Amino acid sequence: MQKRTVPFGTITITDTAKRLIGEALESKRISCGKLVREFEDRFAGLVGASEAVAVSSGTDADILALAVLHDFGAQQGDEIIVPALSFVATGNAVLHAGFTPVFVDIERATLNIDPTQIEAAITSKTRAIMPVHLMGKPAEMDTINAIAKRHNLTVVEDAAEAHGAHYKGKAAGSLADLAAFSTYVAHIITTGEGGVITTNNEEYGDILRSLRSHGRNCTCKRCIMNTDEVTYCAKRFRGKGGEDVRFTFDRIGYSCKMNELEAAIGIGAMEVYDEIVKKRHDNLIHVLERFDRFAPYLSTIKEEQYEQIGPHAIPIIVNEGAPFTRAELTQYLEKSSIETRTLFASMPTQCPGFAYLGYKLGQFPNAEYMGHHGLHIGVHQDLGIEDMEYVLQILSQFIKTT
Repeated sequence: MQKRTVPFGTITITDTAKRLIGEALESKRISCGKLVREFEDRFAGLVGASEAVAVSSGTDADILALAVLHDFGAQQGDEIIVPALSFVATGNAVLHAGFTPVFVDIERATLNIDPTQIEAAITSKTRAIMPVHLMGKPAEMDTINAIAKRHNLTVVEDAAEAHGAHYKGKAAGSLADLAAFSTYVAHIITTGEGGVITTNNEEYGDILRSLRSHGRNCTCKRCIMNTDEVTYCAKRFRGKGGEDVRFTFDRIGYSCKMNELEAAIGIGAMEVYDEIVKKRHDNLIHVLERFDRFAPYLSTIKEEQYEQIGPHAIPIIVNEGAPFTRAELTQYLEKSSIETRTLFASMPTQCPGFAYLGYKLGQFPNAEYMGHHGLHIGVHQDLGIEDMEYVLQILSQFIKTT
């Protein structure tokens, strides 16, 4: 077997992206401007949303999507229900938005929040449910939305890894009140660093544009001040005393705008989006459809008929009774030039930063199991079926030698 190198991630920077970066640098307009607007419009179109607001990271996207709730009566310390298993940014975002995370265990088969446990976690202080489409597999949104409707809660998709995911005919990013994406370097649509919030609520869009810029009273979807053609804005001095609306502030906000250079990379990525999604999905499904050969020692997720998994990565779980540990498997893969990542951890019980919330080890057995026994590997567009076959062969070889 010929040895291959299977890195976890990659980035596609197109000729269009390079040209737009050059033009932005030449114009000396590199802060949030017309390229960011173009990126937002294209991103909204991809997921079928009317509004897309670009920010500086996926974490900021989560934070702002939740911070919108303060405009509708939510108070500091109110509760947001989230899955126990996710990248730590999910829990961090709840806290940074001024809320308290309330954690719910996951389903082993899907890696997503267990919808049967959500209602027991709802209290008088609950304001939203934030399911995570972990590894790009859509959460059970019909059930989650029905629960939210019964209890008058907002639903925010954490779709950080769910580019290209579909659930019952609808794209991730259009399945709830708001959705938050990451456009970090490892993701399908990347801006290097960045994030996007999508929604079909115009009022939410205005609030999000305010929040990302210190909470200012300046929320137009298209800012004419940030174009090459126009330098005067008739709305700018509309305050009673002639105040500049860019220096009047309606709410506590953040500073997390996307810049033009990042947007240029994202615009280029969207030109080849369909090609990237197909390549990555082909890679993912090639492995998932052949993974039963590793039972009972290893398992992974499955793609159901009503969904398309966003092809972010391949999760691998070391099952009970396996004659090897995750550490042993990881070392074997890494020595075979297959780069790995751990499958996150139970935020409330395996991440020390959340210890003050008072959760105890054992409260989230499925999430905790993944924290000890899960990993994931790449399926990106610079890989092909031959690389996926190499992964399968290395896994087979490892099991035979243990």
